[in-house]
Amino acid sequence: MADADYIAEKQRELCAFDDLKIGVKGLADSGVTRIPRIFIHPPEALKCTAPENNVILKIPVIDLKGIRNGHGREDIINALKDACETWGFFQIVNHGVPLAVMEEMLDGIRRFHEQGPEDKMELYSRDYKKQVNFYGSGDPKLRAKSGADWRDTLFCRAVDDKWNFEALPEVCRLEMSGYIKNMTALQKVLSELLSEALGLSKDHLTHMGCLKSFSLSCHYYPICPEPGLTLGTIKHSDPSFLTLVLQDEIGGLQVLHKDQWVDVPPVHGAFVANVGDFMQLVTNNKFKSVQHRVLATTLVKPRISVASFFVPMDSDKRVKPYGPIKELLSETNPPIYRDILYGEYTGYYRVSVQHGSSALPNFRLH
Repeated sequence: MADADYIAEKQRELCAFDDLKIGVKGLADSGVTRIPRIFIHPPEALKCTAPENNVILKIPVIDLKGIRNGHGREDIINALKDACETWGFFQIVNHGVPLAVMEEMLDGIRRFHEQGPEDKMELYSRDYKKQVNFYGSGDPKLRAKSGADWRDTLFCRAVDDKWNFEALPEVCRLEMSGYIKNMTALQKVLSELLSEALGLSKDHLTHMGCLKSFSLSCHYYPICPEPGLTLGTIKHSDPSFLTLVLQDEIGGLQVLHKDQWVDVPPVHGAFVANVGDFMQLVTNNKFKSVQHRVLATTLVKPRISVASFFVPMDSDKRVKPYGPIKELLSETNPPIYRDILYGEYTGYYRVSVQHGSSALPNFRLH
């Protein structure tokens, strides 16, 4: 079968799966022992890399405990600067979000996804302008070539930068409401620290509106009968300024660092933080957005994670163009990117991420 015909047939199969509205968990619960071909990824996307010279790399873990102290704050800012410039990934502890809030959020997301399919179907949608969506795997219109993700997602967003807690699923509304309030407070702290890590005034990114709004992608990775053939999430970078991830103890998250896939092990009470593409754009490549992926869950138990994507203000009002911060530019460091609207970027992103590539090169000046 010709490649075009094969891809078209897989796309029809993906759409047929999507129309069932049962999600990947519904498929896993049906007792399948072999994954459908729509979930099989090409070998090059699945390969792992051995540590160079047997050196095991570890992403930085930054303790925010001393942010109120003069010397402690300076050390934290320097650690953030180094992590954002060299890794683009780090974990933070003592961030101020109570451990109980984090654990209750994971429990609530598990409860949502482990309801019967009939209890989630009315939320099944790929209209991302809605406040709440539930869907299985990636977009069927775009994933026929790369392969579908072995994952379900509950996606929630604010409207006009305000959260309507009553719109959240009742089964996890209380837990999500408390979590969102805590993330809003943490966003303000990180915005200040990142501004200072760039050598700017602590309110610079806030005035730019860089981390003004955020959405939540609450993922459920069912146990996979053939984890060596698929991925929980394909290789990608994030369409955000900053992403914070709450992950359970299962693991599986990996970051690509110096052409090596490095595990991001769960750290009790930590958030995983990573620089997004838009942060790389406004910092003129000073802070690095890097690719990462999630391996399919083996025969242990399902993996739960919650990604908070910090972006400009609500999409309906994203009319402000963003470009490299002028205070970071000089004759020896001219702008690399042109000014763009956030919506213009996300349009390119949706296509480029399916091929494992970055959308940023589309916006370079030269």
